[in-house]
Amino acid sequence: MIDLTTKYMGLTLRNPIIVGSSGLSETLDGLKDLEKHGAGAVVLKSLFEEEIILEMQQAAAQMNAPGNIYPEMNDFFDLDTVEDSVSKYLRLIEDAKKELSIPVIASVNCVSSHEWPVFAKRIEKAGADALELNVFLLPSDFEHTSEENEKVYFEVIDKVKKEISIPVSLKISYFFSNLGSMIKRLSETNVDALVMFNRSYNPDFNIDNFSITSTNVLSTPGSLSTSLRWIAIMSQRVSCDLAASTGVHSGRAVIKQILAGAQAVQVVSALYRHGNHKLSAILDEMVEWMKEKGYDSPDEFRGRMSQARSGNPAAYERVQFMKYFSGK
Repeated sequence: MIDLTTKYMGLTLRNPIIVGSSGLSETLDGLKDLEKHGAGAVVLKSLFEEEIILEMQQAAAQMNAPGNIYPEMNDFFDLDTVEDSVSKYLRLIEDAKKELSIPVIASVNCVSSHEWPVFAKRIEKAGADALELNVFLLPSDFEHTSEENEKVYFEVIDKVKKEISIPVSLKISYFFSNLGSMIKRLSETNVDALVMFNRSYNPDFNIDNFSITSTNVLSTPGSLSTSLRWIAIMSQRVSCDLAASTGVHSGRAVIKQILAGAQAVQVVSALYRHGNHKLSAILDEMVEWMKEKGYDSPDEFRGRMSQARSGNPAAYERVQFMKYFSGK
């Protein structure tokens, strides 16, 4: 009998498919619909660091407090008294935990480790099952070295983990000079999972009115290859769970990521393109494949095609690149 139950960051998911942070997960009705169609867990639409800091400053102003926010100030005001996106976010967590039976993962999009980590306590208190930290520092600030940029990731994990006891995942990009080493080092912190990879804003130019627009907002099935390669390379070489993100548009894509070694897989763009019912189709495709191959659970084939277990480790590296372009 097929059992898709999956463990991720110590949480029990009814299947390995997580709906990632997006507009699909910003309302209670939206979350309930995702659960109805089969999501194993949901990540709420991200709250931005700037929003948290703004609310803390507003609350401090109402209390005639100094402009700088310190951790101990959290004891002197109730952030829920300010009617804005942050307090609404906390209520969404509370309501979702009352209505949903699947894990609810909060999300913060952050670029620093300054005052905001103290707010993680409120997220935990609201009932979130876990917290996903989406960190992306575009290496375009010429005033900071790569070492200084990388240090932010470790500081964020350290400060947040000191504030809360619920599991914490870190969603990262692949813009590192030594990606494999960075992933390994991050996994050896107190983080519970790494999500590979976040999808960055991609600019485009409108040449008619000379404005900057966005492009390639949604992923395509072809976007799968980058995360698939690095999940496969890092599987069994890290000290935390790995979750795959970007380019997952079918059950076969989920299967590939699990074969590479992913503990869970995030889906977003496929649902924007096809609707939430796509979740059911993805699950059905997974079940049919597992029946055909004789697998009863994802654990039975997880990591089977990882580089660590491969008879041809070079298949993930330059030798295949050379074969492709040499035509041999």
